[in-house]
Amino acid sequence: MSARVLVVDDILPNVKLLEAKLSSEYYEVLTATSGMEALEKVITESPDIILLDVMMPGMDGFEVCAAIKSNPDVAHIPVVMVTALTDSSDRVRGLEAGADDFLSKPLNDTALMARVRSLVRLKMTVDEWRAREITASQLGVSDKAPSVMSEPVENAKILVIEDMEFEHDKVIKTLEKDNDDVTIVTNGPDAMTKISEQAYDLLVVSLNLEQEDGLRLCSHLRSAEKTRSIPILMIAEDDDMSRIAHGLEIGAHDYILRPIDTNELLARVRTQIRRKRFQERLRASYEVSLSMALTDPLTGLYNRRYFEVHFQKLLQKNMTSRKPMSVLMMDIDHFKAVNDTYGHGVGDEILKEFALRVQDKLRGFDLVARMGGEEFAAILPDVSEETAYIVAERLRRSISNHPFKCAVPEGQISVMVSIGGTIIQPGTQQALDVVLKQADDALYAAKGNGRDQCFFDGVGKLNPEDHLPTPRQFIKD
Repeated sequence: MSARVLVVDDILPNVKLLEAKLSSEYYEVLTATSGMEALEKVITESPDIILLDVMMPGMDGFEVCAAIKSNPDVAHIPVVMVTALTDSSDRVRGLEAGADDFLSKPLNDTALMARVRSLVRLKMTVDEWRAREITASQLGVSDKAPSVMSEPVENAKILVIEDMEFEHDKVIKTLEKDNDDVTIVTNGPDAMTKISEQAYDLLVVSLNLEQEDGLRLCSHLRSAEKTRSIPILMIAEDDDMSRIAHGLEIGAHDYILRPIDTNELLARVRTQIRRKRFQERLRASYEVSLSMALTDPLTGLYNRRYFEVHFQKLLQKNMTSRKPMSVLMMDIDHFKAVNDTYGHGVGDEILKEFALRVQDKLRGFDLVARMGGEEFAAILPDVSEETAYIVAERLRRSISNHPFKCAVPEGQISVMVSIGGTIIQPGTQQALDVVLKQADDALYAAKGNGRDQCFFDGVGKLNPEDHLPTPRQFIKD
């Protein structure tokens, strides 16, 4: 996953070292050597994550972090503070200033890269919800979203899975300061029972459980439908760093090392609660305000009006982006014959199932819209050309290779789809009508060339056998 990382440090060798490490992992690295330069680049360069040194002359890292988090336009950008300071009070000060993590020098490369990847994934999700919220605001159906730092942290429901009983009272007394409702269990099965009974705002999981693998439990919690969106805070020993990194890779949000510092625990819990509530507020505000105005009532997808406004915003952003994107136009083949033969009721069933299949084969931050009738469109941000071809063929196969169950005498009917696509290169200025015409022309070429195929602008008809995903190929998060 590509990302832009802003490294802030007044000592040039430190900057070069971090730049080399991150570049070797294919991150784009921006640098700043002072607090003021960092604040300017945060605004002008829109990094995906900031690695911020604490000990800088003039404006130190704590002040820079506080300034970033006080600006609603950039407060959602993750900040990892990096320092040689080892006092727990310094970590707490950084977390209270809004930092998402606090890493000590010399940096553990495994922990650093795992933390960067984890926070970038979280930011991509928030970015998409913020973009949709901004679109809604421009259309006059939503107020501007609040800053993440304005979210309350009190009265959270927290489930702790920890079998070291001497830690129980410490955790409960610490979280009582925010009037949190804390439930403690000692094993996974009891945790799942509690989760089935009520919703939680945070899961705190010990990686050192005596009777089971805490890391495997984190993996199960992250994959289970009811808990996949709940933040996970891991508790671990200092020598568990490789397991911590694995936990961050599979979706845990944060960790704290034993012996647990109560002030640090409270600060890290508040960070996770604040972030979760911010994302929930974005989602709830967006969904309520747009459910009627900007979605298709039959399929629940976005309508043409929203698609065009949102796409225009992405095209403007693309002028400063380093990430290509793709647009796919899809049209159900011979759909009029379905309506004429079986009636509009069956036609509606096909449209709803079609929408579900397309959504299922795309990532959560891809955008799908019903443009009208039997025509649909999808925007795929941050996708290479080859991956766009693979996704298009994957979508076509998901429709054409599997009959649609519906209310017809046979119980099901076969449905085919034609797909036209175009790639938008990063850093280019593209007009909305030009891009849509390119995708539309590709779609009509697919129709005219025999249907049930994918056709890309400038490339032509795709050979399905040339665009099959490999085990390492990214298709869907």
